[in-house]
Amino acid sequence: MRRDLPIVVAGAGIGGLAAALALARAGRRVAVLERAATIDEVGAGLQIAPNAGRVLQGLGLSDALDAVALSPEAVNIRRARDGAVLARLDISGAKARWGAPFRLFHRADLQQLLLCAVEDCDGTSVRAGARVGDFEEDGGVVELRVHGAAGPEDMEAAALVGADGVRSSVRSFLRTDQSDAPAYSGCTAWRAIVSAADVPVAARKREISVWLGRGAHVVHYPLRDGSIVNVVVVVEDGGARVTEGPLAFSGEQVLREAGFGGCDGELRAVVEAGPSFRRWPLYARPPLTRWSQGAVTLLGDAAHPMLPFLAQGAAQALEDAEALGRAATGGAPLPQAFRAYEQARLARATRVQRASRRQGLFYHAGAPLAFARDIALALLGGQGVLGRAAWLYR
Repeated sequence: MRRDLPIVVAGAGIGGLAAALALARAGRRVAVLERAATIDEVGAGLQIAPNAGRVLQGLGLSDALDAVALSPEAVNIRRARDGAVLARLDISGAKARWGAPFRLFHRADLQQLLLCAVEDCDGTSVRAGARVGDFEEDGGVVELRVHGAAGPEDMEAAALVGADGVRSSVRSFLRTDQSDAPAYSGCTAWRAIVSAADVPVAARKREISVWLGRGAHVVHYPLRDGSIVNVVVVVEDGGARVTEGPLAFSGEQVLREAGFGGCDGELRAVVEAGPSFRRWPLYARPPLTRWSQGAVTLLGDAAHPMLPFLAQGAAQALEDAEALGRAATGGAPLPQAFRAYEQARLARATRVQRASRRQGLFYHAGAPLAFARDIALALLGGQGVLGRAAWLYR
């Protein structure tokens, strides 16, 4: 293998940029290729739990994180129908317990923070408007076909990391069977950013609120020092609106989609404050038994796309990035490093992927399971619920 060839990371999302930063800190040359013409993120909120916060801190980003993150003090789990608080989780002590606080970001802020860190590293480059097409490994070199505005071009790389999301073209080239294709999960997320001035005072607190209903739930929390509120409504719709219907709804329309016509007044006011909710159908792919093939591997949603019910999608991509950088430290041959990375991460990421889907059944339960769920939450209390989730954050 030629020592001057870079590792190519396909995808400049949070996982891809963190991987590039971790690999650069491990002494590897890195080239990030992003298919979008500009590297920016659609406005949406992002929860980063302590397990991922420790990764970002380990990359030397603590001061930058403090400048753009909001640290919530509690999580309130409530019943959508009447607003009853089923459990209140005090997370103000997360840093002392798990080494990092819970943090809330506007996704664009975290992506830009990582992009600047990558661009400041020696031996790294970032290129937008460049999509990785087919590739093959030959004599220790990965030969890539890259599609850009000027047409296709050939590129040589020491290795390829597919961090290109649930519709990963890298994964599709590695696994060509139809059973692995992205499939609609049966759930749609409706997302909006709302001015804090337009929501009830209670919704402006530095807290995460989760409202549970039959076949749907709502999550909202403040961002950017409390000036805006991120609102997400996840609805089981069975796929009826994947290929039809408008891309944007009013808050009132979203409440109807969720079946929350008779919901608590505070919840109604929060959702109706959203002038335009964007529709995001949620796709999934089956768990893999292998992520790597020679000098090609997968990371983040390309390896283990997961539903948002545990708020761990970005967190698991960040854990991947840390493990990949650690495996690539010391000059080990990259196929060997990728196998070590896969062995370190596959079991945990698959566990989280499956647990996220199960959590959706818990969130969206109807009677009589919802009644049993609500009693269980009340009996456990906030600390009990937090303790049951500690395996994620340790």
